[in-house]
Amino acid sequence: MAKGRHILRLAKHRNNGGEELPVCHVVSRVPSAEFRRTQNLAQWAEFQEQEKTLAGKVFAVLGDIHANIEALNVVLDDARKQGVTDFVCVGDVVGYNASPKECLEIVRGELNAHCVQGNHDYYISNLSMNLEDFSPHAAAAVKWTREQLNDDEMAYLANLPLKKPVMGFTLVHSTLDMPERWGYVFENDQATSSFAFQKTPICFHGHTHVPIVYELTDTGAKHRPAEDMTVRVGQRLFINVGSVGQPRDGDPRASYAIYVPATRELKFRRLEYDVAAAQERIKKAGLPERLWQRLEFGR
Repeated sequence: MAKGRHILRLAKHRNNGGEELPVCHVVSRVPSAEFRRTQNLAQWAEFQEQEKTLAGKVFAVLGDIHANIEALNVVLDDARKQGVTDFVCVGDVVGYNASPKECLEIVRGELNAHCVQGNHDYYISNLSMNLEDFSPHAAAAVKWTREQLNDDEMAYLANLPLKKPVMGFTLVHSTLDMPERWGYVFENDQATSSFAFQKTPICFHGHTHVPIVYELTDTGAKHRPAEDMTVRVGQRLFINVGSVGQPRDGDPRASYAIYVPATRELKFRRLEYDVAAAQERIKKAGLPERLWQRLEFGR
């Protein structure tokens, strides 16, 4: 059976501060339709066995919290009202906003959440990281956050895995094909490349701060709006849950998702929070004006 073909993909990449870098070429493997169908059936058979042990589990999938304690607290209150039993995080617990210690304490302590490393978790915990290519506001946030965290907190961020399977689904911050490159998924072909390395029916990710769903079809990945759905047997999905602490889709409300394995229900939640209080914390911390301004507009 032919397992696929390699393509040369023209892709846009962005620097560590979110600014676009020159176009470069990326080689990726695209599985054949026949191989994908066989792989889907095998993965779903394994997943349905795991489902039997997940009765009663309700997962809150958080991402890109970015040290926004006001947004995080509202999300946690809502999640508990929705019957959530377990919390997972697709990375970037810290960075940009002004409550890194508080958010870390909740994610690693109170929630004991399964978590993967985001690019800002990496930048902040890697003291040898060269910040020259960063935008000024991103570099300032990294330097400030480093000063707030102790050695234990820095070690936690540094040792987070880049990807992690969790009870029938997978967590990654960026992409499964090259998670260490922190590539952004804005287009269908970028999602297709990640699907080639996805070993579970569902993978949750973040990084772009924009909630969206990619589904693998016989012709590659296709995107759809982030709307409530019931996952069908045989579907393979690459799901961006949006950002708790710094949304960028024009909607300033905190974003996260809820997943129920037993019923395969997926829900996207958007919640208002005290943006002004989060902005005031950023101002008091002396962080760049750009960081508190963008919260108001969700950009």
